[in-house]
Formats: sequence, C-alpha cells, structure tokens
Amino acid sequence: MRYVMKQKLFCFGDDFTIKNEAGDDVFFVDGKVFTIGQKLSFQDMHGKELAFIRQKLLAWGPTYEIYRDGQLAAVVKKHLFTLFRCAFTVDVPGPDDIEAQGSFLDMEYTFTRGGRQIAEVSKRWFSFTDSYGVDIADSEDQVLLLASTVVIDMVCHADHKQR
Repeated sequence: MRYVMKQKLFCFGDDFTIKNEAGDDVFFVDGKVFTIGQKLSFQDMHGKELAFIRQKLLAWGPTYEIYRDGQLAAVVKKHLFTLFRCAFTVDVPGPDDIEAQGSFLDMEYTFTRGGRQIAEVSKRWFSFTDSYGVDIADSEDQVLLLASTVVIDMVCHADHKQR
C-alpha cells in the first residue's frame, strides 16, 4: 500500500493527515503542544488512537517510543556512529528489528527486516516537491512503519521546525 505524506510537516504541535495513493485521508496525526518532549497521537479518521509517539528525553541520541494500546511497540533510534551513511533502528519486541537506511534528508530510503525490503520512502513518485510516498508491503504493520516514518522525518528535519 502506498501513502502520501508532506515533507517537513512533522513539527511540534502540528496536526496533519496521511493520504492513500488515491488522495483519500486515511490517518490523522495530532501533535501535542505544551508538553515536555515531542508527543504525537496517530489516529484513524474516526479519532481512534492507533499509536502514540513519545520522545525519550534521557537517551543517547534521538530516540522515540511508539506505543500501541498502551504497550511499547517499538523504539526508533538514530545510529550516532555510522561511517558514510545514516541509519535508524526500529527496535520491536523479539528478534524482528527493522533497519532504515538511505538518504533521509532527501526522503529516499528503505526499511528492511532480516535483509529483506519491507517498505520504501521516496519523492520520485510525485511531481510535488514537498510530497513523498511511503510504499509498504501489504503483509507489514502499516501503522508502525508510518509512525516510524513520522519519527525519522522529525529527527532529520529538526532544524526546519517552526516553534
């Protein structure tokens, strides 16, 4: 399934929608204002919270926790010491961690699990310069991967945030 997202909209306090490939709104992200650390509620279009994203403040490097139904579902962490590349780990319970690698500033990267590509983020599918697509394998957790994409955008475009 392919989703459409807007670049640099994942700023503290912003609300925005995620669209499907046909242009229909499918998810809503509610940025929480006046909180310590960044907090976002990832909802369906009926207002049901599907995931909650919270910045982990006392961590070595950019780290965010994703909760589903009140339980920790994943920790998204930027690798600090990589040579010639940027990378993130989506640490999920068990042995199925997800890696994200590529050009995050250009919004051209992939998510892999066990060496197998499970999702791709790319601007090349769109003529609009501020839009990019997230193409996720149907068998994968759509909400978890979209929430991880939101985190990566917040971390990689932190210098573009409007406060």
